[in-house]
Amino acid sequence: MAHLQPQSAKRIAEIVYRHKDEPTPLMVILSEIQGEFGYIPLEVQELVSSLIDVPVSEIYGVVTFYSFFSLAPKGKYVIGVCLGTACYVKNSQAVLDKFGEILGIEPGQSTDDGLFTLDILRCVGACALAPAVSINGKVYPMVDPSQCESIVREYRTKEASNQ
Repeated sequence: MAHLQPQSAKRIAEIVYRHKDEPTPLMVILSEIQGEFGYIPLEVQELVSSLIDVPVSEIYGVVTFYSFFSLAPKGKYVIGVCLGTACYVKNSQAVLDKFGEILGIEPGQSTDDGLFTLDILRCVGACALAPAVSINGKVYPMVDPSQCESIVREYRTKEASNQ
C-alpha cells in the first residue's frame, strides 16, 4: 500500500462513507482500515483527511497515540513482550532484549523477511504469568530469556513447513 492503489483507495472510501455520519467516526474508520490493511500509512491518512475534513495532523496524532495502530506493515508474527509492572519486575526487559538480539531488530521494527515484528505491550492482563509474551494472540507464560531462541525457532519451523 506504499503507493495507494485505486482498489485500495476505493475500499478506504467505502469504509469512510459507511461511518462518516457517526458522532465520532475517526476511531471506527481507522480501526476498520487497520483491520483490513494491517497499517495506516500517511497516504491513507491523507485520503481519510480529505474524505471527512479532519486535518491530517489530527489523524496522525490518533494513529501514533494508540499502540494498536501502526504506520508500517507488521510481520506475519507479532511478538509482543509485556513491560507492565508485574512483568517488568520479573525480568521482561531481558526477554525483550533477547528477542531483539535473536531477530536483529529493535521494538517497533520488523525483520527484513517480513516474518517477525517486535512490539512492547504495556499490560496483557496476565500478571500471574509474568513475564508474559504474546505472539498473534497466543500467550507464552513465565518466559525466560533462554526460551526466546526456541520460541523463534518454533515459528520459523512452522513457516518452513508451510512452504
